[in-house]
Amino acid sequence: METSIETLTREFSRLFSLKEQDIRGYSPLTLAYLGDAVYEILIRTIIVERANAPVNKLHKRSSALVKASAQAAMIKVLEQKLREDELSIYRRGRNAKSYTMAKNATMTDYRMATGFEALMGYLYLKHEYERMMELVHDGLDALEKTDAGAGKKA
Repeated sequence: METSIETLTREFSRLFSLKEQDIRGYSPLTLAYLGDAVYEILIRTIIVERANAPVNKLHKRSSALVKASAQAAMIKVLEQKLREDELSIYRRGRNAKSYTMAKNATMTDYRMATGFEALMGYLYLKHEYERMMELVHDGLDALEKTDAGAGKKA
């Protein structure tokens, strides 16, 4: 059965005359750029769907889950569950030379988060939405069970 995100993607491609691209040619930082937005929209959707609240509360909840340290904690748990192609993309993203760094993040967390975001971008471009959501679900579940996510339920 086709999901609404698949319908949206197909319609998006049709409206803007986008052609299928070879994702392997994208730089890991390009994948992370897209993956950052994809992950953020997933988190915001989860938070808004779980509770209608003032925007500042929604922002605090989502910010706690999209920051580099939370993404790094998630990928530490998810790494053992990744397929070979996913692990390769994660490592490329983690090892990419970035000229910026998030405030309030260690270099290690920032690099791991970049790898996580590259993986999200890769899965999105491959239209592997179920896999992407499975990993996000498992990562959020792990965060809720650790100190890194204490009190920060999505």
